[in-house]
Amino acid sequence: MELTAILYSIPWDQILIQTINGIVTGMILALIASGLTLIFGIMDVVNFAHGELFMLGAYIGVIVLATTGNFWLALLIATLVVALLGAAIQIVTLRPLLGRDPLTTILATFGVSLILQNYALWQFGPVARKIQEPFTGHFTLFYLEYPWYRLVIAGLSAAIIGGFWLFLKHGKYGIWIRATTQDRVMAQAMGIPVPWVHTAAFAIGAGMAAASGVLFGPLVGVNHTMGLDWVLKAFIVVVVGGMGNLGGSIAAAIFISLLEAYAAIWVSPAQAVIVSFIVLILTLLFRPTGLFVPTPK
Repeated sequence: MELTAILYSIPWDQILIQTINGIVTGMILALIASGLTLIFGIMDVVNFAHGELFMLGAYIGVIVLATTGNFWLALLIATLVVALLGAAIQIVTLRPLLGRDPLTTILATFGVSLILQNYALWQFGPVARKIQEPFTGHFTLFYLEYPWYRLVIAGLSAAIIGGFWLFLKHGKYGIWIRATTQDRVMAQAMGIPVPWVHTAAFAIGAGMAAASGVLFGPLVGVNHTMGLDWVLKAFIVVVVGGMGNLGGSIAAAIFISLLEAYAAIWVSPAQAVIVSFIVLILTLLFRPTGLFVPTPK
């Protein structure tokens, strides 16, 4: 009888709803963290400006959507523009610092972060903007009218990450990127243009952050500080998943998002965020290489 009472006391409908919310949020977070993981894995650079690239992508999406009325065109243009901006940032700011103390690149990306954030504040003001989702259909999920768009962005995020994985696995330039990740000196000796591989990796990571900003923009207000929370979560995901481990980052993003979603059933969403920090601390204490890094045999 006690077991039956416990089972009936569990809000199964809320758990299902929060599972869907956690997966949706996790896929967006995985898309952001994948770009961050790529940049660190290739260049050994902790990119503190990643959240601002996410934010700029959302703002460019707002501008293009207001001009053309086409959400998918806004997604494409924002991704390309921020990717080009990322390439310019890498060439101008990070390439001259290659081989120096890692602290210099951290300070450089932090400085770029402040510049981009204050530029957005000056250009767009403190008032949050809104990206209109491409469709507003809903379906009934227990007592809620759940938007189809949430499921679509989870699918799109998975498709982008899947396409990126195929590019790394089978594309010529993807193979160059993997070779540079494994041994930078040997890759350069084999004729691979390592400086341009670094630039391409930073551009791809920036483009993935921008795509995340446009996709997630309809669910939140677009403002100059929106990247702060997401880049903090992305760093937690990268550490928990294993530094430079793409598959681990994806698994960690979904895992942490699900934990926060389940915790939000019993506590407030603001308190549920603490769960990700607890996971981070436990990972650093007991598995500093990452929870999802295979144990060598």
